[in-house]
Amino acid sequence: MVFLVAALMLLGVVLGTVAHAPLGVTATVAAVIAVWLGIFAIRERQGRRRRTSAN
Repeated sequence: MVFLVAALMLLGVVLGTVAHAPLGVTATVAAVIAVWLGIFAIRERQGRRRRTSAN
């Protein structure tokens, strides 16, 4: 997941409007995305455990 965030950030720096944003803004947005993906992954894992144990 961290690799995905890093790859998207690198792609944004090379190709997108992120190249025009300050590095601090880019790093902050990348951190927010990483946290969001982490929370999503945790919720998905917990949801699967609940469904599996109920069957």
